[in-house]
Amino acid sequence: MNPQSEIRTPQSPILLYPRLLWTFARNSLIRDMTFRSNFLIEMVSSMTWMVMNLGFYALVYGLLGENSSGQATIEGWTKYEFFVFIATTMFVNSLVQAFFMPNAQELSELVRTGGLDFVLLKPVDAQFMLSLRRISWSSLGNFFVALLLLGYSLSRLEGRPDSWLAALLYPAYVVAGVLILYSIMMTLAATSIWLGRNQSLYDFWFYITNFSRYPMEIYQGRFGDPIRTVFTFVVPILIVINVPARMMAKPLTPEYAQLAVYGAVVTVAALWFSRWVFQRALASYRSASS
Repeated sequence: MNPQSEIRTPQSPILLYPRLLWTFARNSLIRDMTFRSNFLIEMVSSMTWMVMNLGFYALVYGLLGENSSGQATIEGWTKYEFFVFIATTMFVNSLVQAFFMPNAQELSELVRTGGLDFVLLKPVDAQFMLSLRRISWSSLGNFFVALLLLGYSLSRLEGRPDSWLAALLYPAYVVAGVLILYSIMMTLAATSIWLGRNQSLYDFWFYITNFSRYPMEIYQGRFGDPIRTVFTFVVPILIVINVPARMMAKPLTPEYAQLAVYGAVVTVAALWFSRWVFQRALASYRSASS
């Protein structure tokens, strides 16, 4: 027998990485189903929190006075337009928390304990492994709540012309928002390779992502304008939700069309920057056995 016949041909990355992702997803689901009660409690508590937030905003709109068009607005956002905004927030946050947050939080522990050594020994891209090896299925509960909320809100919007272009671009920009948040998260997580321990990652992440939960129109005035500039052009948090939500809830104006183009460019730039920071950090990593 020819010995070379027993050597397996390396699998193409085109097939390898989807298979790895499927394996990670399956193993994570098996692990979550091992503790079903905990899984259900996490999912129900997360969904309950979002529904309570939705009720709070519904109460706020109920207390506001109507404008000349007969509708209560917050900086030009009517009730159901803002509900589209909330649904978009839920889409983006549920995907980030399901696929990336658990892994980013573990990176500092892997560096501290030397577990990163075993990741680097694998014949696959280290960033892929560190980003997707664990999936929190319970975090996807809000994704389905967002689907119901989006469908209900769109059915109640008045005077908005149907746009197939918006319907096609909306999912793409939701994914773009997820990738921007992932890039920021990975950039923050990579600093743990230099610092050794980065326990404040989640706290800092919570602080900066809070700005994305509201329409950018509310950031006005002496303090609001600088915040809007910084979180649009320096740390593009406001792009994440505002672009897809505005695209779906309102007619697309030239100003927001430019913002949509900028959002596409920012997504590519953010991914490139996070990759650059991660590789620079990894180059300075010293094995726990060295």
